[in-house]
Amino acid sequence: MVRADGKTVNRAYLIDPSGSIAARYDKIHLFDVDSEPGKDYRESEIIAPGNLAVVADTPWGGLGLSVCYDVRFPHLYRELAKGGAMMLAVPAAFTRLTGRAHWHVLIRARAIENGAFVLAACQNGTLRGGGECFGHSLIVDPWGEILADAGEDEGFIVADIDPGAVVAARRRIPALAHDRPFAVLAADAPRRVASA
Repeated sequence: MVRADGKTVNRAYLIDPSGSIAARYDKIHLFDVDSEPGKDYRESEIIAPGNLAVVADTPWGGLGLSVCYDVRFPHLYRELAKGGAMMLAVPAAFTRLTGRAHWHVLIRARAIENGAFVLAACQNGTLRGGGECFGHSLIVDPWGEILADAGEDEGFIVADIDPGAVVAARRRIPALAHDRPFAVLAADAPRRVASA
C-alpha cells in the first residue's frame, strides 16, 4: 500500500482458511541502523510506521502480530501477551550479521518472558541490493525450547502447538501477573541521600 506521502507500510497479514484477511498489522519499529561498516539501513525513508499492536483470534488462541525489527522491543510483546496472545508471529528478514549474533536469543527471550509460542519465519538468501538474510525460521515453545529450526536453506518447518503449554508456563512463572509500574531515576538526576 502506497500512502499519499509516497511511503509504504511493512504489513503482516493473517489469512483465514477461506482465504480472507483475518487480521493485519503494520510494523511499528523501523530499522534505521548502521549494523556494520558500509551497510546502513533507513526503512523510515520509504516506510511509515504503524501505531497499533494487534492480537488476532485463532482457533488455538490469540496470535500477536509483529514484523522483524519489532523483536528488539520486548514491551511490544509484553502488551501482546497481556492482550491475549498465546502465540507470537515474527516474520523477518534478519541480516546474516545480526542474525548470527541475536536471532535465536531474541526469539527465545520473547517466548520465555511472555510464556508464549513464537513462530518466527526468517527469510534466507540474497536480497535485491545485495543484503544477505540469515534464515533459521524457528518455532519456540513457551519455556524457550526450540521445537523446529529451518537452518539456512529454503523449506518449511512444523511443530505441535499445545495451548495448554502456554497456560502451564504462565502458571509456573507468572511474570505477566507480576508486572508492576515503576519510575526510572535518570543517571544525571539529583539524588537524595538518606541520613542515618
